Amino acid sequence: MNTISDNINQRISGRIRVERESRGWSLSELAERAGVSRAMIHKIERGESSPTATMLARLSGAFGISMSTLIARAEMQEGKLLRFADQPVWRDPQTHYLRRHLSPRSDLPIDLVQIELPPGSDIPMPASSYALARQLIWLQEGELVFIEGDTRHEMKAGDCLELGPPNDCRFVNETAEPCRYLVVRLNPGSA
Repeated sequence: MNTISDNINQRISGRIRVERESRGWSLSELAERAGVSRAMIHKIERGESSPTATMLARLSGAFGISMSTLIARAEMQEGKLLRFADQPVWRDPQTHYLRRHLSPRSDLPIDLVQIELPPGSDIPMPASSYALARQLIWLQEGELVFIEGDTRHEMKAGDCLELGPPNDCRFVNETAEPCRYLVVRLNPGSA
């Protein structure tokens, strides 16, 4: 792994510990709220294991924030311009899902995140990761199957989907080509 990815993973690990400690939670309490093992959280916080996208979604849901917010708090500096070279990029160690945070950290109530989903990927996200905001998914390239509870949305390049009420979801790429989509998130307390 390169130093940039290592550094991002270290900052995310540190942020998870800060979020947990700021709430006065023990490792066991976070484990129970997130539905993951205490040992795994301990390894992540110590930087001995890199969290997967699914793990980050569970942890952020337990904190009552989005995965985007959790990662942004770990990665971003203030400023109105976030240049391409400075946009935080995180790769899921399990699926190689690539996440690029596009929007600068500010008081605007919107986050923009671009995802590249490798062929054959199936990424589950718990309802808790969507509980506090409204979101759109805009497919830029390829094909994406977004499963929202019992509803299956088959999306092609250019399609845009508004997510419904919080539900367990899956992002699935059933093709042999990567797909790329933009997640537009309207944060709570806005609009």
